[in-house]
Amino acid sequence: MKITFLHGKVFDTFIEAINILLQVRIESMPLDYLNSVPLHEQLKNIIEDRIINGKYTHQIPSEKKLIDEFHVSRSTVRQAIKTLVQSGMLKKISGKGTFVNHKPVQDWLGNLSSTNETINKMGMTPGAKLVGVKKVELNDYLKNVTQLEKAYRFKRIRYANKVPIGIENNYYPLYIGEKLQKYDLNSKAFYDLIEKEMDIQIKEADQIIKAGNINRKDAELLEVKEGFGVLIAERKLVDHKGDFIEFEEAFYRSDMYEFKLKLSREN
Repeated sequence: MKITFLHGKVFDTFIEAINILLQVRIESMPLDYLNSVPLHEQLKNIIEDRIINGKYTHQIPSEKKLIDEFHVSRSTVRQAIKTLVQSGMLKKISGKGTFVNHKPVQDWLGNLSSTNETINKMGMTPGAKLVGVKKVELNDYLKNVTQLEKAYRFKRIRYANKVPIGIENNYYPLYIGEKLQKYDLNSKAFYDLIEKEMDIQIKEADQIIKAGNINRKDAELLEVKEGFGVLIAERKLVDHKGDFIEFEEAFYRSDMYEFKLKLSREN
């Protein structure tokens, strides 16, 4: 058997070619097999991202397809799916497969609760993303509702288990709006800040709920098509003196949010 040794530039070129091939191989791997994060956790995060980004909207791929795509064992796939089922993001239907679990947020009418409180009661994780803050001149309708000429408008996307469920536009008197700007509004609830940090006690609210369609810009934020059906909720808050605190105009996805109320018959 003849053994040939590579020397000088030939050896360096050979090593460089091997390194390139290894790098290409690593970069093409769907999961990072050298990472300390368990493979089932990496796979869970990828499936979760695909649900949030709208790639999986109904049924996720079968176990076999996930095994073939990610080059992992059946137990790894099952552990990833089990975690997502336990979190409420997926549901298994016997004999049919695993599906995205679009569980609607249920808001009980008659209770004055914040969006965070409502989502928490459903056993889901609330979230928010501040889109913009602006001091605005109010139109005639808002002037009549708030008795203000100007207000601060805060616009946020609301999430349940990382899925966008609504757009909320909140209008505040200038003195409240200026204080709210100082806080991290991606993590703080408006009600908590108003009551606990500003010592303003909310007493009651008037609310109107109607059906409508989302416009193009808000549809992009909600990751739905323009004209998608939404529930429009308008709510006016006052304190114990009857003074105006907040007006909210919210657009909730009709497939992800529902209002419930209990009725009784008067004798």
